[in-house]
Amino acid sequence: MRRWCRSGLTLLFGAGLGAAATRLWSDGSGQDGRDSGLLSRLPVIPVSAVQASTLPAVSLCYRSGGSGAVMKYGFPSLVNVKTRESYVTSYDPRTRTANWVIERLNPAALTGQSDRKYCEFKEDDSVHVFHRATNADYKGSGFDRGHLAAAGNHKWSQKAMEDTFYLSNVAPQVNPHLNQKTWNNLEKLCRSLTKRYLNVYVCTGPLYLPRREANGNLYVRYQVIGRNHVAVPTHFFKVLILEQADGRGVELRSYVLPNEPVDEQIPLETFLVPIETIERASGLLFVPNIMKRTSSLQAITHK
Repeated sequence: MRRWCRSGLTLLFGAGLGAAATRLWSDGSGQDGRDSGLLSRLPVIPVSAVQASTLPAVSLCYRSGGSGAVMKYGFPSLVNVKTRESYVTSYDPRTRTANWVIERLNPAALTGQSDRKYCEFKEDDSVHVFHRATNADYKGSGFDRGHLAAAGNHKWSQKAMEDTFYLSNVAPQVNPHLNQKTWNNLEKLCRSLTKRYLNVYVCTGPLYLPRREANGNLYVRYQVIGRNHVAVPTHFFKVLILEQADGRGVELRSYVLPNEPVDEQIPLETFLVPIETIERASGLLFVPNIMKRTSSLQAITHK
């Protein structure tokens, strides 16, 4: 575990958030061209005694993409947890979007006749009308309805794909050059990893990170859209839990992308960060629950 923490810390000062992406974090740069904003605002200090959520990890054996099997590595938090055909989510009624969404990918989940042309974005009627987003909130806003659990991950069932179109599984994303470009490329990467790993567990969610303003103080500011004031995240994260096919253990990859136009020529590896960064920024916990399910965890910080 100590070795894993050190590998995460290596990225803190390494090339993971290199000069190619410096302008994306919009908080000033150091003299070496490396951004000092995101990581200086979110100090990475390994904590060995962190306790995970008390609800035990679930390993129910449902269908290949079903929600019961998704939670093998536990719940990052226990707030407003909802299950769908293809994913499990924690909903935040204040922001009108999710805290996190978890899905499990494997070749069987990616295979089928489901077609997104039969799907439409829709309100989540399981959420109180005071606290839900509507399609009208997005109309004319300039933001895309960005999937958290991706539609293309669930071809195994038309119902599973349709469930990804609930607006509770959506957050405002800038376009062009994020939702339909770099973010889409990250989703494709997740699917491609199913060729190398037994299962790929993907947790996705929004972040609302502070920025230093002219008076020198840090503030968390974000736009809201529509009559229901749907929050526009400043960043998004994806945490990938990769099960090795030979049973030797688990690999972990953690990405943070700004909710801004991103040049898709920038390698996705640029956005790899230590998992502690996401845990501290989001208020979620991943590692303690993962360690309950495996004796070997390797953090992939840069390829």
